[in-house]
Amino acid sequence: MNDPLVIGNKTFLSRFILGSGKFSLELTKAVIENGGVEMVTLALRRANTDGRENILDYIPKGITLLPNTSGARNAQEAVRIARLARELGCGDFVKIEVINDSKYLLPDNQETIKATEILAKEGFIVMPYMYPDLIAGRRLADAGAATIMPLGAPIGSNKGLLTREFIKILVEEIDLPIIVDAGIGRPSQACEAMELGVAAVMANTAIATSNNVGMMANAFKQAIESGRKAWLAGLGRVLESEGEASSPLTGFLED
Repeated sequence: MNDPLVIGNKTFLSRFILGSGKFSLELTKAVIENGGVEMVTLALRRANTDGRENILDYIPKGITLLPNTSGARNAQEAVRIARLARELGCGDFVKIEVINDSKYLLPDNQETIKATEILAKEGFIVMPYMYPDLIAGRRLADAGAATIMPLGAPIGSNKGLLTREFIKILVEEIDLPIIVDAGIGRPSQACEAMELGVAAVMANTAIATSNNVGMMANAFKQAIESGRKAWLAGLGRVLESEGEASSPLTGFLED
């Protein structure tokens, strides 16, 4: 309660954001509940309005929806998807994804900046997914982004914090919540990200490909909470050379 995450006009107690794209509809609710999640991404194509099975039926009330612009190849397409999501009642939050690289699925920072600027002016709470680059991060902030969401590793790879040092720079230099998105493969990696001072972590593939998604979601929840506590407490120093005794070696002999 004393350490809320504020994004746009909403306050969250959970710093674990769920990417729902790889879950079956039946498992979505269980993962949300076990992970203590308060925000869930939503691909527009899964929010059916024609009477078919709808992912919205499996997301508990009170959860903030984060529609993403998955499939957009440029700013224009991303803007169109975001506007459609709002028209369908998904709210003002939107995760901008602009990907025109079909091999590595890396985000196009320049087109993302363009889309962010347009949508921020229209009142959207824009959360852009981006390749961790300080200059792009500053331009996204100037464009009106509510958060910055750098990838930890290529999307869906579960390789962890390959971009660790670049994320650290964003945390130190950008005065917005930094949320690590994509690539986190283990709870320990989520904890490590939080220890860098990021505001939150998004996970999807790591949970969806585990043997027990409910248990894994809960493991991520605990890891993210532990990493946040460690960062707030202030991590202990690291010695560059020789060791140091954890207790005085001679003090008890002196009287």
